[in-house]
Formats: sequence, C-alpha cells, structure tokens
Amino acid sequence: MYCQKLLDKIDGGTAIVGAIGLGYAGLPIALRFVDVGYRVIGFDIDPEKVDRLNRGESYIAHIDSSTVSESVSKGFTATTDFSRLAEVDAILICVPTPLNQYREPDLSYVNNTAETAAQYLHPGQLISLESTTYPGTTDEEVRSRLEASGLTVGEEIFLVYSPEREDPGNPSFVTKTIPKICGGVTENCLQLGVALYQKVVDRVVPVSSARTAEMTKLLENIHRAVNIGLVNEMKIVADKMGIDIHETIRAAATKPFGFTPYYPGPGWGGHCIPIDPFYLTWKAREYGVNARFIELAGEVNRGMPQWVVAKVADALNDRGKPLKNSRILILGIAYKKNVDDVRESPAIQVMELLAAKQADISYSDPYVPTFPKMREHQFDLASVEISAETIRDRDCLILTTHHDAFDYDFIRENATLIVDTRGVYSDTYDNVIKA
Repeated sequence: MYCQKLLDKIDGGTAIVGAIGLGYAGLPIALRFVDVGYRVIGFDIDPEKVDRLNRGESYIAHIDSSTVSESVSKGFTATTDFSRLAEVDAILICVPTPLNQYREPDLSYVNNTAETAAQYLHPGQLISLESTTYPGTTDEEVRSRLEASGLTVGEEIFLVYSPEREDPGNPSFVTKTIPKICGGVTENCLQLGVALYQKVVDRVVPVSSARTAEMTKLLENIHRAVNIGLVNEMKIVADKMGIDIHETIRAAATKPFGFTPYYPGPGWGGHCIPIDPFYLTWKAREYGVNARFIELAGEVNRGMPQWVVAKVADALNDRGKPLKNSRILILGIAYKKNVDDVRESPAIQVMELLAAKQADISYSDPYVPTFPKMREHQFDLASVEISAETIRDRDCLILTTHHDAFDYDFIRENATLIVDTRGVYSDTYDNVIKA
C-alpha cells in the first residue's frame, strides 16, 4: 500500500525530496531534482551554507550562483531544521564518510544522520544513502537506526543505496548524464529507488542488493587508486633511469586496446580516492582477508608528497640553495585542476612537509583565494597573484595542480626553478625539474 502510494507521488511529480548534506555530492543532486520540477528541501548543519543558498549564492566553484538562484525561484529552500524531514517523501543522505585517526571508517556522520531522520519518519518515505561506504552499511547500520522508529523497511519505509558519482570540474559528465547505480534492501525498495532516480538521470543501473551497490562504488575508486599508485611507482622507477614517464605514457596510450592511461602526480587527493579503498580493506579483515594490493597502492600514493619535497631539496641543492629559508611558491592547492576542493589535497601535504623543514611558503590558486579552515591543516595564507615580480621573488615554484588558468609559458619565462609534478612541461628546460 505505502509502496504504491509513494510510487504514484514520484511518477506524478508531487513527491517532496529532501537532501541531507549540501556539499559536492548533495547539492548537485538536489538542484537536479529542482530542475525537473520536484519540490526540494536541502538540509545542512552549516548555517552559513544554508544562508548563502537561500540567497541564491553558490559556494562551489563549478556550480554557478545563477543555477542556485534559479532553483530558489522554483521553490528550493535550505534549512538547518531537521524536523522538516517530516515534510518530505524521499530522503537522500549525502554526508561525509571520512577515516578516523587510525585510518578506519568513521560512520559517525551517516549514523547520526540516520538516527536524526528516524525521529521524523512516517510511513511512505524512501531513504537513499549516497555516501561512499563499505558493503553492509545500509543493511547493518542505517536500517537498524531507521527501524528504531518502529517502522519496517520494505513495508512502511523503503531503503536503497545509490552512490554519488560526481566528477567536479568535468564538463563532459554532469549529474543528468552519469548512470546511477541503485541497490535496494527489498524489491519494493529497489522499485521505488529506480523510479525516483529515473526522473533525474538518463540511465539507472539496478543491482541485486544494497551491498552490491556499495561494493560497486568501492571498486570504481579502488580501480583508480591502484592504477594511480602503479603509475606513481613507475614514475619513480623511470626517474631513476632517466626516462620521462609522461612521454612513456603518451607513447603507450597510442595502443588502441589493452591500455588505459593514468597520469602521475604529487599524490592522491579528494574525498574519494585516498579514503574509499580503506573502507574495503577494513571490512575485508572481518572476513579474514588482508587486501594487500590495495594497501600497497595506498602506501605508494601516500609517499608521493615526500618524493616531491626530496626532488625540491635536490634541485635547490644543485643550485647552491638550502631548503631551509628558501622562498617557495606552490602553484595550485586544490586536489585536481579547475576545482576549489582541497580535501585530502597532496599539495597541502607538500606544504606541511616544507614548513617542517622551515621553508618560506606561499601559494597561488585562483580557485582558493584564502586557505580554508580545515580540521587537520592550518596555514594563515591567502593566494598571491601571479606576476613577473612574484615569480622572480621565489627560489622555487612547485606545480602541484595544473589549473587551466595558469599561464605556463609566462611562469616558465620568469621562474628561476620550477618543479613540475604534473607533466605540464613536455619539453626540456634548464629551469624545469620533472617530479
């Protein structure tokens, strides 16, 4: 009964959607539901974010304020009042799933959100967990907390896992065009989850269970993490042999089958790749499995900032300069090009290592005007403008994030020394060291 009533609401466009967590995953999917005509309420614990959204302002670089403003004009509203969950028919949980200090999964955001939602549930609601997590979270953690409300999953309320697949800054793929995986706790749950997401994405891919959907998301990110680790290790080997790894990759990529190019860098970054693999390695230990391959990739990738700093120290030493007190400019602190996201950015780890060696650090990043407040990293810095004087005043520039906004020819022409961690400079220059 409740399943059919909710299905009718979804199909008729009258269902109200609530998105919990209005960050890089939650805000795009919320705005997409608004775009196709649903009424949407966004929930977040940050009152500053809520206020900005309600004013029609975006705080994410790749989402235009005009898009937010248009959504507000269509009825989108954001709130810190979680009691309004009682108003919605579908709840999308898009909260962080970090690692704790022991590199173990921290599900506190997911569990606290589920417990909060349980206080306001009523029969005929669909709950979708979108946060990346280990297989079993939806069944073992979220379901039990939701059913503490006295409502039964699959009969009165419905639960699915449908992982976010956003790629910030990638103009080729947006929320509408990225296929959506969906796994339900029961058949009724899956039916409702597919029906809901079919309204906003071109293709929904149903799978047999929430656990399969959870594993699918982890496999996607572990695939990338392992290959990034492989190519970063290859970079170190190639460097020792005097071989340009970027030239090697470009040559290998001409093979029309059996090879997918991955590119080395100063490490890994973002909320997914440095974190998600360890959700699986942790869960695998419960089954007596030691996922050594994944752990090794993590070891290689976590070591890359140290590799970069060693290359900087060697390059300065070759020019008669000690690393201590050298004036170093970091080019780009976002974890990837053309975005403002600094979560787990290897550039920041490079900055911390340099600071520990008493280098004089500054940074330039057009997407990050001031160094953000972070739980683990603190720098009282603001982005400096790129100019001939700024560049010449530094002993070394470290290219850590290859934003399109940088004028690389201008930078090279004015720099004394550049350590290029992204392979931007394909030719050989006296003042460019590839790292």
